[in-house]
Amino acid sequence: MAFATIADVAAIEQESTWADRDVPKTLYQMLSRTAGRFPDNRAVSYQIFSGPEDKAETLTWRQVKDKTTQAANLFRSLGVGETDVVAYVLPNANETLITMLGGAVAGIVNPINPLLEPEQIASILRETKAKVVVTLKGFPKTDVGQKVAEAVAHAPTVKTVLEVDLNRYLTPPKSWIVPLIRPKVNKSHAHADYKCFRKELAKQPTELTFADSDGDRVACYFHTGGTTGMPKVAQHTYQGLIYNGWVGHTLLFSEEDNIMCPLPLFHVFACHVIVMAAVSSGAHVVFPTPQGYRGEGVFDNFWKLCERWKITFIITVPTAISAMMQRPVNADVSTIKTAFSGSAPLPLELFRRFEKATGVTLIEGYGLTEATCLVSCNPVEGEKKIGSIGIPFPYSDVKIVKGTPEGLTECGVDEIGEICVYTPGVYPGHTYTEVEKNIDLYYQDKYLRTGDLGRFDDDGYLWITGRAKDLIIRGGHNIDPAEIEEALLGHEAVAFAGAIGQPDVHSGELPCAYAELIGGASVTEAELLAYCKRHVRERAAIPKHITILSELPKTAVGKVFKPDLRRQAITRVYNATLETAGLQARVSHVKDDKKRGLVALITMNGSSEAEVASVLNGYTRPWETAAD
Repeated sequence: MAFATIADVAAIEQESTWADRDVPKTLYQMLSRTAGRFPDNRAVSYQIFSGPEDKAETLTWRQVKDKTTQAANLFRSLGVGETDVVAYVLPNANETLITMLGGAVAGIVNPINPLLEPEQIASILRETKAKVVVTLKGFPKTDVGQKVAEAVAHAPTVKTVLEVDLNRYLTPPKSWIVPLIRPKVNKSHAHADYKCFRKELAKQPTELTFADSDGDRVACYFHTGGTTGMPKVAQHTYQGLIYNGWVGHTLLFSEEDNIMCPLPLFHVFACHVIVMAAVSSGAHVVFPTPQGYRGEGVFDNFWKLCERWKITFIITVPTAISAMMQRPVNADVSTIKTAFSGSAPLPLELFRRFEKATGVTLIEGYGLTEATCLVSCNPVEGEKKIGSIGIPFPYSDVKIVKGTPEGLTECGVDEIGEICVYTPGVYPGHTYTEVEKNIDLYYQDKYLRTGDLGRFDDDGYLWITGRAKDLIIRGGHNIDPAEIEEALLGHEAVAFAGAIGQPDVHSGELPCAYAELIGGASVTEAELLAYCKRHVRERAAIPKHITILSELPKTAVGKVFKPDLRRQAITRVYNATLETAGLQARVSHVKDDKKRGLVALITMNGSSEAEVASVLNGYTRPWETAAD
């Protein structure tokens, strides 16, 4: 179907309501349709190393369906019903994909970030009451198995742990060496039974031993939000999964597409936007290395991998694009039609460099975990407004609302307010597993309040201008500033603390912090940084810079006023960048623009606009020349 303008979206919606669309009702139905249509087509390919000629394992759609069926049967045999949870803590591998699909067919699947600490993993397992956990068998250079064993010791509902051994992807002599150097996992405190995933899978038939669900239900739990204490757990229904699959199939992919997806299979971007679209369309997805983009050699070999697999569609994020642009395009990439970027704002300069270097169309989009992901994107066949997140997908209803004395009301064109969305992936009243977290989360009891600030322009394109929730987004990873602030407030010399995201060319934002000291106290910024390194639990949240102020800016009720801190951070970072580049231009001040949010005004001091642009256009936060 055409997806070039808002009129195209309206035409698609006028064909049929979503409820009347001829789409599957369950994930297993959707998978069965595609396996029936394209049984021998490639479905997924995985290689543990990043070389363009390294060993890879490819599964057809028939094999994916058979293995998914076996996994679902296995989980049912272990006591998992439709409302029970199968969690997995795994890097990318074919077993990860099969666990995700099989877990959602048998019960509720709960992907967990393997980079989390044991206490956070344990808190998620307790919140979801997981019965089965699938994780790594001890393997060199990773402590995932040990972290999960520690977590399971504090998660009493977990009865079985199934281990995946990545050694089977290796070739001699490496495959001979791993058993000799394999790290031991201390399971003495883990009360669950440990079993081999592949051996148990092989015992199961390739036909379902139970009746598939007869309609919509909760199928996935995804953790989201901050990094302090217990992450919030979002609920996703079959309808949300199928909607993401339908959008990808209808507007983006066909069975002839090969998709490069070096994103983790614990994140909605990979699981719903890509995997569900592939399950619906029959497209072929390539996962390079267990760590995806973080894997050794992935960026060095990226274009050659695209040539190897004849990739037509790249899934990426701004930090990955930045890394790609530091390497030459050293392969035939003529098969690539489109690249889709999400998870964080894309700097204008990076957008231009990518399209110039590759000749590939780059599309920005928007989604969020709480909405089962997809909301909007710049149309593949239509006008792409750089910096915007495009137009809402069919059946994606977006409102911009603001608070007034009479309550929430909808904004006009170019008026900034909170982005609220309703799609078939939104689960009104039940977004989070914890009931109290759903209070005041909806506009008109239907539209999910995203916490993002934005506006619609005259053409109906959506723009993000800020975040009401104050999250720091480091390369697509959400960091709760409260974790940094609580750590700093634990220092005896600190009276007040405020953490924000400072601009960064590579990651979009990096955490930084500001502190106000107790009267008479003495401590240096370097000492506070060292303190944070010891007391901020998540490595990604450790601030890269700390400034001590005589007094933090505050609101009338005594809360730290973070817009002023953001202005200071933009000024400091931009001025340092200009100075490093040998330019005399400097930030005169930072204004709050109605349409663009915070904008740095630059006094040129003899520098040219072109010189300043070459230095500052790598940042997402806009700038302009200051008036004389």
